[in-house]
Amino acid sequence: MKNFFLVTIISILVGICSIFLLPIDLLPVDISTLTNQLLNYTNINTYFAIQPLEDISSSTSSSNPTIIITTTPTAANMSVPRLIRKIFLATEQAEGAGARVRRSIGTPQLRNFSPFLMLDHFTIRPGSGFPDHPHRGQETITYLLSGGVDHEDFAGNKGTIEAGDLQFMTAGRGIMHAEMPRQNPDGSANVGLQLWVDLPKELKSCEPRYRDLKAQEIPTVETDEGRVKIKVISGKSHGVDSVKDLAYTPVWILDVEVKPGGKVVQEVPEGWNAFAYTLEGTAIFSSGKDGEKRTVEQFHNVVFEPQGEAVHAEVDAGAEKPARFVLVAGTPLDQKVVQYGPFVLNSQEEVYQAFVDYQTHSNGFERAQGWRSEIGKSMRH
Repeated sequence: MKNFFLVTIISILVGICSIFLLPIDLLPVDISTLTNQLLNYTNINTYFAIQPLEDISSSTSSSNPTIIITTTPTAANMSVPRLIRKIFLATEQAEGAGARVRRSIGTPQLRNFSPFLMLDHFTIRPGSGFPDHPHRGQETITYLLSGGVDHEDFAGNKGTIEAGDLQFMTAGRGIMHAEMPRQNPDGSANVGLQLWVDLPKELKSCEPRYRDLKAQEIPTVETDEGRVKIKVISGKSHGVDSVKDLAYTPVWILDVEVKPGGKVVQEVPEGWNAFAYTLEGTAIFSSGKDGEKRTVEQFHNVVFEPQGEAVHAEVDAGAEKPARFVLVAGTPLDQKVVQYGPFVLNSQEEVYQAFVDYQTHSNGFERAQGWRSEIGKSMRH
């Protein structure tokens, strides 16, 4: 009898243990949910083919992490594409001192697309640039595509961003600075994007600040069997979050490259304003529930309606080269925008006051009195 009870107890314990030791592939788990959960863990090699990966949150990483997504299509792939509002060419114009820009936001074609104030695709050759100038009331995001750009301000901040790096500058209550190109040995131009983002009115008078993001810190996602590569500068893509929040106003910035035959479905927050600016090649964007396809060439801005969950893009299988575009989305600000040059406020009176403060070196511009940047001296004659 004693042995009978012992055998019974052992059998019960074995049965209980077997429940908890079931193979994971027998559990009813949604693969897309599992994918997103696993991205929060360090040991994810079982589910993803991963190149050598260092801590994404570390600023000392020597190479940008690449995560190759191999999951099956999720609900996002079946989402209705956002409707395209308009597509237009960003024409080239002079700006600053000898610089050339293709401005697509901040023109009659697209003005005050909240929270976005301006987008310039700039080309700065040696001997040109943006010497000493003030700002108030906005944030500027500079993404360098090639070359190098030095910056310096009246508070003693200075540095250089290289190809693939970004600088997030909050002007707040007032700043005066200079942005000048590096003198490349081969005489080549310095090329990049600068996006102006409006600040919420309650932060218009905040203290200025800088936040830099180095190329090696930016996580990269590869999907569609390697035909799509996405640099997650800010926001989220395919379950991968960007390194950190870099601007006060919530903004997503994704650098997307699609090879011939590739397709991408990128979710964007519902109700946010979004646009895509094409840097290279020819991309095909879908528009609305009817699936109308619009072919978009280089240097065009694709503006989407705020309704909808995702942006759908692809490149024809017979294309000669990949397409590259930046997809940007931001939360609209319910406030009036009054802009005059580098000052962006909420009323004409505030803009007038900004001019007075700058001229009298007060209310945030005290350090502008007598200040001249070292890097801007090359522009003085």
